[in-house]
Amino acid sequence: MITVEQAGQIIQSQTINFGVEEVFYENSLQRVLAETLFADRDLPPFNRATVDGIALHFEDYKNGLRTFKIKAIQAAGDIPVAIDAKGGCIELMTGAALDESVDTVIRYEDLDLSAGMAVISDVEVKKGQYIHFRGKDKRQHDKVADAGSVITPALIGLAASIGKTRLRVKKLPRVAIISTGDELVPPDTEPAAFQLRRSNGVTLKAVLEGYRIEAAVFHLNDDRNLIKNVLSRCLDAYDVLLMSGGVSMGKFDYVPQVLEALGVAPLFHKVKQRPGKPFWFGANGSRQLVFAFPGNPVSVWMCLHRYFIPWLEASLEIAPRRPEYAVLQNDIDFPHSLQFFVQVKLEVNHGGMLTALAAETNGSGDFSNLVYTDAFMELPLEKSTFKKGEAYPVWRYR
Repeated sequence: MITVEQAGQIIQSQTINFGVEEVFYENSLQRVLAETLFADRDLPPFNRATVDGIALHFEDYKNGLRTFKIKAIQAAGDIPVAIDAKGGCIELMTGAALDESVDTVIRYEDLDLSAGMAVISDVEVKKGQYIHFRGKDKRQHDKVADAGSVITPALIGLAASIGKTRLRVKKLPRVAIISTGDELVPPDTEPAAFQLRRSNGVTLKAVLEGYRIEAAVFHLNDDRNLIKNVLSRCLDAYDVLLMSGGVSMGKFDYVPQVLEALGVAPLFHKVKQRPGKPFWFGANGSRQLVFAFPGNPVSVWMCLHRYFIPWLEASLEIAPRRPEYAVLQNDIDFPHSLQFFVQVKLEVNHGGMLTALAAETNGSGDFSNLVYTDAFMELPLEKSTFKKGEAYPVWRYR
């Protein structure tokens, strides 16, 4: 049995580059950018007004003029109009481009407009005010987004602004989610007295959808031949198998034996942790990986966020997350030689400190608290007593 740290290192040593593909920018949300983006022209590409009002030459104002003749009215998108005489101004709308003959904008709120004239109120005017100057944000050929960025709505908008309608993104792994167990029935059926509705498959699928991975979902009864046949087909069709159930010591836990018979070499089986001790991880050469989690829902949830998500983000070359630590708000006793992952509710106190209140649960089958908690706090193997005020790492799931 290995430690949590060793399990994490083994899994991270098996990251896979799935390649690159090109997608339409409107379909790129939450994908991982596989190219660096550069501005195709200055941003903004021209001096533009940031308010509705008038544009004038500051020297006229500096020399004492307060009344200006409106030469033209200009909308955003119009060819900029020049002033060619002392005391002239252009009435314009927000976003309108400015000619080189004007260098200052006055808001409507600071003007009296009448009979084609604009009178400036008794306000302070500064040269260059209310202008977004050309190239102020980025110059042509400047970098605007790094490869490895997760594509957000803001990044999509930026891509549109530089004309990048097709983006190179990291390919996603083909994932099959497979749960096992005779006692599990579909969620839309009425279970018998000693049956349970399936939840692990739909939970895993929902998490993967956040990464735009459309996983296939299967459920298998505890039949060795059935499991072998389906796993054989899945190993031919998918890059990653995410499994739940069938990895413990019971007589019907066939998964490890079947996987080894199909050529998937175990890289470890059992981790010194609670929940999730029977976790099995293996590789089929350099072709496929199998994450076989215990069947209890909390074990699946913890192993997914502690091991699979970091592996997925490393494989997609997403910048690693900074470790987070929270300060425990209650005492915990855990007299077992296992690394304990406790469900916690996170809050930020008035001093800006991240705090964690441990939830009381009834073991790895009690997943009701996952709706109300935010993270697992990882408590070190070497200790059995954990005191309020001590800080430990947390793995967020909400």
